[in-house]
Amino acid sequence: MPRSGPISLSLPSFSGATRGIIVANLAVFFALALMNWLTPGLAQVLLRHSLLRPLAVTHGEIWQLFTYSFINDGVLNIAFAMLTLWFIGYLLEEARGTRWLWELYAASAIGGGVIASAIAYTRVLGLRPEAVGSGAWGGISGLMIAVAMLFGDQEFYLWFVLRIKAKYMVAIFILVALALFLKESDTFGALLELAGALSGFLFTKFAPSRGMAFGASEQYFSVRNGYYRWKRRRAARKFEVYMRKQNRVVHFDNEGRYIDPDEERKSPKDRRWMN
Repeated sequence: MPRSGPISLSLPSFSGATRGIIVANLAVFFALALMNWLTPGLAQVLLRHSLLRPLAVTHGEIWQLFTYSFINDGVLNIAFAMLTLWFIGYLLEEARGTRWLWELYAASAIGGGVIASAIAYTRVLGLRPEAVGSGAWGGISGLMIAVAMLFGDQEFYLWFVLRIKAKYMVAIFILVALALFLKESDTFGALLELAGALSGFLFTKFAPSRGMAFGASEQYFSVRNGYYRWKRRRAARKFEVYMRKQNRVVHFDNEGRYIDPDEERKSPKDRRWMN
């Protein structure tokens, strides 16, 4: 449940998926900076195959749909992005758990990459398949949308200074991204943020509260158990037919469990006497 008051001015906990995503972004940033100093040629090759380019994606480099989200340009940009991720990631992880946050970030980044790449082929507002995009903001925008949906009226201190409700902060962020998109100053980058926000909205709206992996596992075991029940009922029917041919009558309940005629009929929910 959302808190009734603003979050403290102290730094939030640095752990779990929030820490993992931030550490991964920082590790890639410093590794590329070091490689660009020691072996600039190799660094350029890695960047060429890691940045998001819709044209390259359609030619098989589908990993770019995720790798782009860990490549950040500029110290101020990554500092601003990671600080934002720290504050909102902590809030979401505390409410929904580590696995859910990992899945939300991945869904926002990948979904944003897919949507932006598809729109780039329409060539609207100067977009083109050769456009290049990078940065964690695609994934972060999805997290921001989730915060607005789950904690819309939550007030907190943004970067220790500005006290603002989550829904207003996200609205400002979306309007800025939309303005950049329409001004064509950084059309593809702004599109990635908007597409990431849309992906984050869809994930938060429709994904299980404990994550897609948990939901898939739950669905798998539900289907598997249903199959086993069907097999048991089918075997029970065959056995009933066989016993009738032997002039004997046996009874099974609706789940294929044998009912002993010499004992009091048990409750079908009592699984202690299941064969």
